[in-house]
Amino acid sequence: MEPPECKDGRSFVEVLSEKYSPENFPYCKGPGMGMVVVPTTVPQGSPMKERLNLPSILVLNSCGISRAGDQGGIAAFCAHVMELDLSHNKLQDWHEISKIVSNIPNLEFLNLSSNPLAGMTLEPRCAEAFSRVRRLVLNNTQVSWNTVLLLTREMPELEELFLCLNEYSCVSASSVACPTLHLLHITDNSLHDWAEVRKIGSMFPALDTLVMANNNLDSIQDSKDVLQRLFPNLRSINLHNSGLNRWEDIEKLNFFPKLEEVRLQGIPLLQTYTNAERRCLMIAQLPSISLLNGSVVTDSEREDAERFFIRYHLDYPEEELPYRYHSLVTKYGKLEPLAEIDLRPRYHAQVEVHCEEKVEQLSIRLDQTVAELKKQLTTVVQLSTNSMRLYYIDKCSIFGPEEMKYNTRALHSYSIQDGDEILVVPKKK
Repeated sequence: MEPPECKDGRSFVEVLSEKYSPENFPYCKGPGMGMVVVPTTVPQGSPMKERLNLPSILVLNSCGISRAGDQGGIAAFCAHVMELDLSHNKLQDWHEISKIVSNIPNLEFLNLSSNPLAGMTLEPRCAEAFSRVRRLVLNNTQVSWNTVLLLTREMPELEELFLCLNEYSCVSASSVACPTLHLLHITDNSLHDWAEVRKIGSMFPALDTLVMANNNLDSIQDSKDVLQRLFPNLRSINLHNSGLNRWEDIEKLNFFPKLEEVRLQGIPLLQTYTNAERRCLMIAQLPSISLLNGSVVTDSEREDAERFFIRYHLDYPEEELPYRYHSLVTKYGKLEPLAEIDLRPRYHAQVEVHCEEKVEQLSIRLDQTVAELKKQLTTVVQLSTNSMRLYYIDKCSIFGPEEMKYNTRALHSYSIQDGDEILVVPKKK
């Protein structure tokens, strides 16, 4: 599609001149006057004219830019620029973008996010202008996949590529691989089928980090041999909010030979588990992972998770046991269930109340104080609270009775158990 002729919008040079004019960044003419923004190393051929003071990192986002403007001006003032942010502008003509980029010879980072590039055609001669760019951001541009392929062919030093929010439901294979790309962000698209991921592996054989969150990917379909061949260098993968719902898919993550970091939250498979169960089961299933969902997996955490995994599956039928279960049983043996110990505080105790010749069974609250217990006992022993002294007798202790002399002390602090005794002694008049 040919871009429409843009009657409104502003030129790159116009915005550049306005933002970095002497009024905003005046040159120093003497001690204490103004400010000079100059890169620490200026490549040869970059004339730092007095008219503009440009840093090596230019941020011109949301400025209404729709065209390049005077190319001579771009070349004169931007020879030293290394990073350029043109996101949220009105650029919809690749020819205009190439005019800007071709006149910035040291450009390594380019952000074109949220420019209206849907359906716009990129000519090969324009794509050549991007050859020196190492990091390219095309988020929310709806740029076609064919354009992506053309750019990757013309960018021999491309290392990082961002293609989020572009509504991709499929990608086409490339006959030419991009051997330099290490990082691919392709989140918030509509890639459901693993066949599309397979094409990505073929295109980018050196891929180190693959971020595919929010794509609703339904399964990992390839065998161990295929995954090892397609992703020989993949170290980190992000599948947050994908559609994975089988433990077999999690097990297949072990087939990526160099994988050490996994981000995998919000998937259907894990919805029925508690947070603690999710982490334990995932760690146990992925023995080579050192980072899970951004947190380091320590050796002690791994051992606890693997032991939990064995006990979690103790009651499963033999035919339903995961493969990992058998390897962990070989490592730790078939563990017995952990004893269930109730560590909740006790609120009541059944005690024997002794007062002279009288013995009564009484249920007492352990969250009350000695003074409150005395009040409870008045109807049992027919004494006023001021007329009694209380002693606690621990049935398992070798020591004698302990006087309960402090009225504000809580009963639970005595560790009273069922069957213990409370001795009531009338005060002498």
